[in-house]
Amino acid sequence: MTSTSITEEPATKAAATGEDAKPPKKPRAGARRAHVATKKAKSGKKASPGKKAPKGEKKGGSARDGSKAAKILELLKRPGGATLKELMKATGWQPHSVRGFLSGTVGKKMGLDVTSTKGDDGERSYRVAK
Repeated sequence: MTSTSITEEPATKAAATGEDAKPPKKPRAGARRAHVATKKAKSGKKASPGKKAPKGEKKGGSARDGSKAAKILELLKRPGGATLKELMKATGWQPHSVRGFLSGTVGKKMGLDVTSTKGDDGERSYRVAK
């Protein structure tokens, strides 16, 4: 008979002592959290916006020469004024665009008084005092 010696390998030693042979697996993804926004700390005082420089106001009805605005002002300064159809023909604009221009640009931005009168034929004409 031959004598054989039994040697224990490290895996069998760990099994005998109750320890795991493999190192523990690490999770592949990070810890999961609820899908809610994090609370933000309230800041003390907010910076107030700086004062804006005044835009170049066009008082007195000045417009660039040759522009559509200059054409409209020229028509409006005539003694009888101009009808909506004449203003549309001179600019190629839709009626709502002409009326918006008269109200916003001529009336408010340029500071001119636009008066509208309805003639005997029922057509409205607009004019500006010189």
